Amino acid sequence: MPLFEYKVVPAPAKGAKAKGVKTAEGRFALSIEAVLNDMGAAGWEYLRAELLPSEERSGLTGSTTNWRNVLVFRRERDSETEAFRPRLLDAPGAAAPASVPAPSVIADADLAGSGAEEPDTADDPARAEPDAASAERAVLRALRSTDQP
Repeated sequence: MPLFEYKVVPAPAKGAKAKGVKTAEGRFALSIEAVLNDMGAAGWEYLRAELLPSEERSGLTGSTTNWRNVLVFRRERDSETEAFRPRLLDAPGAAAPASVPAPSVIADADLAGSGAEEPDTADDPARAEPDAASAERAVLRALRSTDQP
């Protein structure tokens, strides 16, 4: 979905004089046309004209409401968020990357160095993928073996 930025400029209050344009309506239309063409050349798309209230001070303590005519323009915003392409992360139970060994491999390596024997899981497919509880137990065994003097 495109993101837009908006620009609001005051509408011309008086018509611009030009050769061949004699009426007040023609001069006013010419001044509006000049604003629209200038903003269009700068990349702004005309959206709408609005009549909005503007509360202004009058005197020391009073205020009055003046109605202002404005022209609203928009253009598509160039932002870094369009260049950002989020990627889908792996599910929490997905296989670990090759650079990080699985918890059972870490525990087996640590236990092998401490003299403790761990049964071989390569022949038993049911034990080939450790669940979270067995991985935690293996890590705790490895930590206990490194804590002993």
